[in-house]
Amino acid sequence: MLIAFNKPFGVICKFRPEAGRRTLADYIDVANVYPAGRLDTDSEGLLLLTDDGALQARIANPRHDLAKVYWAQVEHLPTEDALATLRRGVDLGDFVTRPAAVRLIDEPVDLWPRDPPIRYRAKIPTAWLELTLREGKNRQVRRMTARVGFPTLRLVRASIGQVGLDGLPPGEWCEIDAAAPLGEPAGVATAPRATNRRDPR
Repeated sequence: MLIAFNKPFGVICKFRPEAGRRTLADYIDVANVYPAGRLDTDSEGLLLLTDDGALQARIANPRHDLAKVYWAQVEHLPTEDALATLRRGVDLGDFVTRPAAVRLIDEPVDLWPRDPPIRYRAKIPTAWLELTLREGKNRQVRRMTARVGFPTLRLVRASIGQVGLDGLPPGEWCEIDAAAPLGEPAGVATAPRATNRRDPR
């Protein structure tokens, strides 16, 4: 089984209850599935879960070279030098990131409002970046953009391989074809077979 979940902001990527915090158990009532990789509590978007250990490793382990696309809203308008640094690799001190595809984009169409919204400051403009990574170390995108001088305010994972978020609202999940994550990003979501929602509130 393979599940695509649109993780809302503030949800912890674990099933074990935590007092006063939302976890995956508040949304997904399927037994014996586990996240294939993680998504930070303050990040949003696509999380894949499976009951297949080999598939979990294939999705999560960077040696399998699976592309993951992120949308990052950053402070200020990134310079060409900053974009070039992100593309060729950023020295984060403990490691140097692998080369990434990075481009400026408009705010993604049909992107849901974040709850709570990001802090608004009238004198500081923001911009959106699309980053395609083939690794996923702890808080990597946030560390990359901060290192080149443009801190991330909002981060959404848009796709993993051929699985995207199209038509999947935050807090909902669908079961998808277990072969779907293989290959390059397709730009569209795999058609869901079933969509479910549990409202923890």
